[in-house]
Amino acid sequence: MDIYTLVLGVVSLAIGGALGYYIRLVLAKKKEVKVDAKVKQKLEKAGKKAKKEIENAKREAEKIKSRAKKEQRKVLKAQKELSEKNKELEREEKTLQRKKNEVNQKTQKVRDLKEKLEGQEERVKQKLEEVSNLSEEAATEELLEKVEKNHKQEIMQRMKKLEKEGEKRYERRANEILASTIQKYALSQVQDITTSTVSIPSDDIKGRIIGKEGRNIRRLEKLTGVEVVVDETPETVIVSGFDPVRRQIAKNALQELIKDGRIQPARIEKEVKKAEEKISAKIKKAGKQAAYKVGIVDLPDKIIQLLGRLKFRTSYGQNVLLHSIEVAHLAAGLAAEVGGDKEVAKKAGLLHDIGKAVDHEIEGGHVDIGMKILNKFEMGQEVINAMKSHHEDYEAESLEAVLVQVADQISGARPGARKDTLDKYLKRLEELENIATSFRGIKKAYAIQAGREIRAFVEPEKIDNLAQSKIAKEIAKKIEKELNYPGEIKVTVIRENRITDYAR
Repeated sequence: MDIYTLVLGVVSLAIGGALGYYIRLVLAKKKEVKVDAKVKQKLEKAGKKAKKEIENAKREAEKIKSRAKKEQRKVLKAQKELSEKNKELEREEKTLQRKKNEVNQKTQKVRDLKEKLEGQEERVKQKLEEVSNLSEEAATEELLEKVEKNHKQEIMQRMKKLEKEGEKRYERRANEILASTIQKYALSQVQDITTSTVSIPSDDIKGRIIGKEGRNIRRLEKLTGVEVVVDETPETVIVSGFDPVRRQIAKNALQELIKDGRIQPARIEKEVKKAEEKISAKIKKAGKQAAYKVGIVDLPDKIIQLLGRLKFRTSYGQNVLLHSIEVAHLAAGLAAEVGGDKEVAKKAGLLHDIGKAVDHEIEGGHVDIGMKILNKFEMGQEVINAMKSHHEDYEAESLEAVLVQVADQISGARPGARKDTLDKYLKRLEELENIATSFRGIKKAYAIQAGREIRAFVEPEKIDNLAQSKIAKEIAKKIEKELNYPGEIKVTVIRENRITDYAR
């Protein structure tokens, strides 16, 4: 029983193993079939895709080939055109070369003919000189002498007539230009003297202006840089100072303090500050308006500010800013008439007195100060050259310089422009000359440039170079001590030796 069971188990195990093997074999076969199907499907799909890509590549290749053929046709056409143009240029070059050769031949013929004619002319001249026994120069001189001798009186009369006619014609034209320009551009001048007096409602207010132990008046003078004079003049306080702007600030502040009635140091400081702000704004506005009236738009802000300061500056009673505007108009008008540079003349005319805005702060004449200012702000050398000679301190280097000088003289000299009377003017010049001639060794002296310069001539045998320098300083000191004058006066002492001889 046990053996049977064992055999049966072995057989069953063998049958089960065989059956399992067969089942695995069948399953593997089915799996292989499925894998082959999938592979085949993927191969088919890849083949279709590859076929499609090949077709696309063929179509793209055809397009590229077509474009290449078109480009090739264009290149061939361009090469053909270039070849034809080269041939045409070669033909033209040959034609030009042929014409050049013809011109050279004709030029050579002309040169040969000219040399031949010059030779003949020289031979004719020599022949004439041999016949007449006179050189060309001698013959010309003799002919002119005969003409002059026979017609001397007639030539002189004609020359005088032409000279008179020319003078009259030019004088008439100059008068027409001046009259036309002055009539067109002359401004109405107001005698705008920067007053240094302040009216007060009553003399009682003077005590408040002075303050306890003078503290109010000292505070005002310290803040403004001026001197406030409270004297016996009824209902008037005098403001004195060299700087016209500071004087105007002090005047405005004092007027506000008097109007308010509260005069004490803190209030004074506040009103002075307000007055400074108002004056600064007023100066800038005046400078801009002046530039606008003249028609100049490219001035730097600092130049505008300095220009506005001239509103508070006067010269012999004439407002310097109005005078500058007038000179600009006159110079530009004259330049337009005589063919000068209108813009340069206009700008130089407006800025010719710019140095007067600070001449009380900087040492030197207003012309030299103005040149430095214009040079600093790069206003142009032509403008500086045109303005620097308006008082003849420098020689006029251009037509515009002459026009600015003329315009300045017209503006200052016309009736009503300046308050200085002729008698006062002549008296001041006489006093200047008398001061100079009062020194030993001064032979003669002349006041020139409207009293802005005194020129003294010394006796060279009595005054040497060292004494000449010393006497110039002494004259200047005496003028400062004895005369009242605006600006500065230039003192020039001239020592000259003249030796004359004759050639006999």
